[in-house]
Amino acid sequence: MTETSVSTHILDTSVGRPAEGVPVELSVRKGIDDLWAPHGVSKTDADGRCKDLPALPEGTTHVRLDFAVEQYFSGFTSTSSTSTAISAEAQQDAPRVRDSGAFFPEVAITFAVEPGEHYHVPLLLNPFGYSVYRGS
Repeated sequence: MTETSVSTHILDTSVGRPAEGVPVELSVRKGIDDLWAPHGVSKTDADGRCKDLPALPEGTTHVRLDFAVEQYFSGFTSTSSTSTAISAEAQQDAPRVRDSGAFFPEVAITFAVEPGEHYHVPLLLNPFGYSVYRGS
């Protein structure tokens, strides 16, 4: 029987580049009523990928990936410029990066798994939103 495995990567859509250095925690459970058990940790590499997450234990039915993105975004700050073509009214309504760096400081993705499958779960991320999907 083939091992059940998980991989992920993060693309920062606000800059069109991989998100490097984001801590990722993998947790598992065996049934919807079971408690989550930590199973592995990683950090995204220069390509935004986690390639070293461990195979899932036999009997795993659900997986949770916790992405700690606040520190990644803490390096981004809002800037203002008087030489912009955008009106002051439009700037007033535009979202700005918070001092903490991100509106969503953590992203938790939970999904169901079947034995013997590989699950690649990409995270498309920006300071004000995110999207995920089952990749290949």
